[in-house]
Amino acid sequence: MDFKSKIILISGPTASGKSSFAIKLAKKLNGEIINADSMQVYKQLKILSARPDQKKYQKIKHHLYGFHDVKKNFSIGNWLKLVLKKIEEIKRRKKTPILVGGTGLYFKGLIDGLVKIPNIPINIRNQIRAHQLKIGQKLFYKKLLELDPASKNKINPTDSHRSIRAYEVKFYTKKSIHEWYKNTKSNFQKSDFYKIYIDFPRMELMERINVRSKEMIKNGAIKEVKTFIKLKVRKDKSVNKAIGINEIRQYLNNEKELGEIIENISIKTRQYAKRQSTWARGNMNSWFKLKPNELDNFLKKI
Repeated sequence: MDFKSKIILISGPTASGKSSFAIKLAKKLNGEIINADSMQVYKQLKILSARPDQKKYQKIKHHLYGFHDVKKNFSIGNWLKLVLKKIEEIKRRKKTPILVGGTGLYFKGLIDGLVKIPNIPINIRNQIRAHQLKIGQKLFYKKLLELDPASKNKINPTDSHRSIRAYEVKFYTKKSIHEWYKNTKSNFQKSDFYKIYIDFPRMELMERINVRSKEMIKNGAIKEVKTFIKLKVRKDKSVNKAIGINEIRQYLNNEKELGEIIENISIKTRQYAKRQSTWARGNMNSWFKLKPNELDNFLKKI
């Protein structure tokens, strides 16, 4: 296969070694790396977002890392607009674009195109979320299928995020989210991509996450959050979802001990990795799966 003619996509759960693998692949293919992680775009969140260290770039060009201000929201639409330009620029330089990150929706938007669903009023979205919390995911999923039968076998019954999204879209637009998807067009053909998913064994990944949580604190995550707090970022900004901000804030407020907040960061990161894996099972079946011990052999074969 002529990998150099492809747009390479590399995904996997957090702490699975995507960034280092991408650098090795870029060296092989004369490639440039583009960020596909929703938190690594923020310039003030280097440590908490596990942004690759510039010293590790090893003369490989990296794009869309640490450029956006935390006080401003950043959407998939913003990312897609920028990434399309970057892919075009890289290809014009006769190099291979390599996109790496753990935000599945970014990859979905790139591969399938961005769904142009009308903005749903926040009061309606909040009502639906409150309803889901009140009745629980099992019953809410049943209600979703009554409202939108097209969601059957397309949304995992345990996937609360996609269930809520599908419900609010059908409720507000009177049209199934799957109909919106059908009418969405991508800028690319499916054959333009080569998609790699790093499938890390669960127990090994959990241990890597535990180690990373401790290293983040050692590397200055507390100082980073102190600086973030001084910026007085509004609570409705998407950056506040970054794991570690609220936990370290509790430590700084003397509400919890350091050991406890490290454990809480680790727990939340493990939960996030589990959600990423669940999303991948439902949306990345066509991706080429690689175990961590297969990465080197894969690189040798190129």
